[in-house]
Amino acid sequence: MASLPKEVETGTTTLGLVCKDGVILAADRRATAGYMIAHKKTQKVYKLDDNIGLTTAGLVGDLQTLARYITAEVELYKLKRNVPMPVEACATLTANILSGSRYYPYWVQLVIGGLDRNGGHVYSLDAAGGSLPDKFVSTGSGSPFVYGVLEDHWKDDMTVSEGADLAIRCITASMKRDSASGEGIDVALITKDGFKILDDKEVDKRKAAMKLT
Repeated sequence: MASLPKEVETGTTTLGLVCKDGVILAADRRATAGYMIAHKKTQKVYKLDDNIGLTTAGLVGDLQTLARYITAEVELYKLKRNVPMPVEACATLTANILSGSRYYPYWVQLVIGGLDRNGGHVYSLDAAGGSLPDKFVSTGSGSPFVYGVLEDHWKDDMTVSEGADLAIRCITASMKRDSASGEGIDVALITKDGFKILDDKEVDKRKAAMKLT
């Protein structure tokens, strides 16, 4: 998968993973500009619809523009067809947007994840419009640390609750070693009941139960 150019690469850690009853999306909250911490409460997990979400790594302006654009397209799809957009269709649409912007590219790495009639899905998308489905995926400067944890702990039959714990474990490990990741964790659960982001008290409770604090 294509990497972001060093001059525009933004440090972060995001991940998406498929569970037997839903999908987990998660990210840290730190935004960096070189070696400076530019912002401590950056949104990197976006709700696109009740069944689909997005994690973002890259240039903040490009990310926010894409999040608004894709959310509008997802809503338009539902209005026209009276059904939610399938996850694969959302990933394909986003890949087409990215690949159609070669002269003025969006410097981003995205994870699109969600639940539809065919089950749970996560897709990794690069700045050139590549779109790859997988059971779990991570982006950003902290992703090597996340993959180390995922390869050791991910199971095919995990529940979303177990997946949320694993996501917290992954981001926590990244924040301990990647200087560009930090300031807390956002964790989104996408199930048949909709899109839910865990509050800080719930994240802290789960960290304490896993003895990560």
